[in-house]
Amino acid sequence: MRRSITLAFILITLIAACGCAAILEGETTSETLHSAVPYERPPEIKIEVSDFDELKDAILNLVMEHDNSVEIVISNYEEEEVQDDIDRVRYEIMNDNPVGAFAVKDITSLVTRIGSHFEAEITIEYKRTKQQTETVKYVNVSTERYLRTELLSVMSEYLDEAVFRTTLNITAEDIVRLIRETYYQNPRMIFMLPVTAVEVFPETGEDRIFELRFRYIDTSPGILNSYGDTLASSVRLNAFTAGGENDAEILISLAENLIAACVYDEGIARTISEHGMQNFAATAYGALVNGSAVGEGFAMAYKALCDDLGFDCRVMLGSYKGRVHAWNIVSLYGYFYHIDVAMCAANGIETAFLKTDADFSEYYSWDPSGMVKCNGPLTYEDFVEIEAPEDPGEGDEETTSEETGEENGEEPGDETGEEPVEEADKTPGDDMEPPEPPYEENDD
Repeated sequence: MRRSITLAFILITLIAACGCAAILEGETTSETLHSAVPYERPPEIKIEVSDFDELKDAILNLVMEHDNSVEIVISNYEEEEVQDDIDRVRYEIMNDNPVGAFAVKDITSLVTRIGSHFEAEITIEYKRTKQQTETVKYVNVSTERYLRTELLSVMSEYLDEAVFRTTLNITAEDIVRLIRETYYQNPRMIFMLPVTAVEVFPETGEDRIFELRFRYIDTSPGILNSYGDTLASSVRLNAFTAGGENDAEILISLAENLIAACVYDEGIARTISEHGMQNFAATAYGALVNGSAVGEGFAMAYKALCDDLGFDCRVMLGSYKGRVHAWNIVSLYGYFYHIDVAMCAANGIETAFLKTDADFSEYYSWDPSGMVKCNGPLTYEDFVEIEAPEDPGEGDEETTSEETGEENGEEPGDETGEEPVEEADKTPGDDMEPPEPPYEENDD
């Protein structure tokens, strides 16, 4: 017992000594006691309404903020009217309002009578994320030009979905048409036409949300973008190497470059049943990168090359000898002409270059509505370099100056009063002025 007391005394002494040392070194410790504060539940926000419009606004605001629940105090209502109006609001938000139809999965309510008024607990279940709801809450695509710009941005980035809100009077079929037009007008920026599904929220009305889902031959955005980058590089290279002293010669050079880079795949051409097929042979990528294409691939590649150099070039969708086919229409010196580089590759460039509607009418068919008329006077042969005939007097030692017109110091051509033209400096087509454009304006 005495030993235990002694040990306790020593321990107390040591603790006291440490404390004194700490005090001497300027170290102090303190302890502050806090009184316990009872937890208070934050006050519940309750919204008071007294008629149908206020009730609808309250629930719609909840949807716009993507909140899940709220309590609404309803006054000036008869008991049998409360649930009827809540059900009516639910229907209108989920079926008539664009954001509600797009974002809300269900709206439920629990109504309790409290004295002379009612309390309704409103709960909302969503089928979209808050970010998706925010995207379409206020943004409005107000013009078709703006919509086309947005479509080009989405398609050139190979996104798998897009959402647009608009008051334009358009349908899901109109959206699909605009997507196809955007693709065929921009082969340098979009390497393949996506398969597109469109949903509209709500189905009718002036203010609606369009949800677009895209599917490509490969679902990886990274790979799709690499395809696009490779195509853009190939377009720039082939366009850069085109040469010529006038627009017609440059167009010929572009066609020759494309023919050199690509072969016409007759086998696949026989199997293509519609335009816009997700087949590399029907794309500019197939023609310029893979080196094998059908008519649509040649046409998309030729437009991409012409676009890179600033030519007005369009893709024509139609048929050739009864098979699905595509080619180009190009503007040259105020006129429009048909150019089918695929058939140039298969049958010779002179067979399908700078042709008129009449030239193509035998084997080709297309929808002429809204298309320009191709009726220019030029032909491929007008710009082809023709070899000069052999000089019959070459090597004839008996040829005299009188026969060559050099007598009395005359130079060849002096009798016309014109300066002689050196044949070596004369380019085929140089002596031909570009034709005057037609007096009647071509259809756009």
